[in-house]
Amino acid sequence: MPEIEILMPKMGESVTEATIIKWVKNEGDSVKADETLVEIATDKVDSEIPAPSDGVLVKKLCKEGDVIPVGKPIAMLSSGATVAATAKPSTPVQESKKPATPQPVKINVAAHAEPVSRFSSTGKFYSPLVRSIAHKEGISVVELEAISGSGKEGRVTKNDILAYLPNRGSNGAKHVTQTVSVEQERPVQVKTNGSVPQPKPLVVGPNDEVIEMDRMRKLIADHMVMSKHTSPHVTSFVEADVTNMVLWREKIKSSFEKREGEKITFTPVFIEAVVKAIKDMPMINVSVDGTRIIRHKDINIGMAVALPSGNLIVPVIRTADQKNLLGLTKSVNDLANRARNNKLVPDDTTGGTFTLTNVGSFGNVMGTPIINQPQVAILATGAIKKKPVVIETPQGDMIGIRHMMFLSLSYDHRVVDGALGGTFIRKVADYLEAFDINRNV
Repeated sequence: MPEIEILMPKMGESVTEATIIKWVKNEGDSVKADETLVEIATDKVDSEIPAPSDGVLVKKLCKEGDVIPVGKPIAMLSSGATVAATAKPSTPVQESKKPATPQPVKINVAAHAEPVSRFSSTGKFYSPLVRSIAHKEGISVVELEAISGSGKEGRVTKNDILAYLPNRGSNGAKHVTQTVSVEQERPVQVKTNGSVPQPKPLVVGPNDEVIEMDRMRKLIADHMVMSKHTSPHVTSFVEADVTNMVLWREKIKSSFEKREGEKITFTPVFIEAVVKAIKDMPMINVSVDGTRIIRHKDINIGMAVALPSGNLIVPVIRTADQKNLLGLTKSVNDLANRARNNKLVPDDTTGGTFTLTNVGSFGNVMGTPIINQPQVAILATGAIKKKPVVIETPQGDMIGIRHMMFLSLSYDHRVVDGALGGTFIRKVADYLEAFDINRNV
């Protein structure tokens, strides 16, 4: 019977590999067309690989936890028949070859090396494939830091680490000693006598529950620590009178839902105001590359979405400046729905140049969000509350009940000073306060 190679699919321009998370089917299992064979994950989103036709899973060519490049075979499927899993598989995914003669340093490393994080304490990024090779070969994070990278921005590539392996020699043993004493997850200060202080072990009480972080939570944790290490964060706040915006939405939300078949929220209005402010002050729409500032022509707005699992993901509305309010509303609803139903593709979460997070959806009046690297600013919108406010009129000041909200902007003080950050957030508030209550959408 014909056999079909199941390949690691291409999942977007920015994705070159994915990790095997879970095999749903075992060797010898019958499968139907479009039935899930295996669950995979990239650095951004999880996904599934379905069977292309009815058949039997003859052979798995990789195991759970393996990092497989796009286009490489991961399994063999016997199409259209029930057969035993005896077919000879095609060439499995190649792994790095170890030297024929065992090196003493590798024996020592294997006992001590810990998995390498995506970002080192100095902010260096390591791809899943590089981290996998480092773990298998017993290369510590300290040793990995010393490898000269040939990739973009000095990143260590697969070829760099494979070229390094045969030449580890006595230097490897030096790094083994360091691996035992150096904490990988956060930078530490070295004492004057050269020893490194060790963190005190956490005591778990008899009534405590230990919960292991899932894969996404670990990625979020790494990214947040890296961001705080990379960017000196400053947060500015303003309070905005959004009464017109609130009354406008209340007036049109029923007719909009009846006409468009979906709800309109405040999020697309916030994004529209952010886009207008970015056009006024484009130096907020930048990234930092060493000592270079990269100013982005496109305005791609990321929006933080809370998932049912409790984790967070940030899908991106690309070229948001080219969409009207109706287009932004449909984009917001589409990305939010697909995020909560695990239907995003990797490209949906890449390319953002500025991020919005609506902390007000949880009843919070304000927040100090962490910058989504490599961006330089993130805006948090707080809960909208009715308040007595002094209103200036030609007839004099008066007290009125208004819908008020706080906006908070965290920005990278390496390139965004207080004048730019403070003026930008004030500009966003001005656009929200000037919202036309009679606007059509």
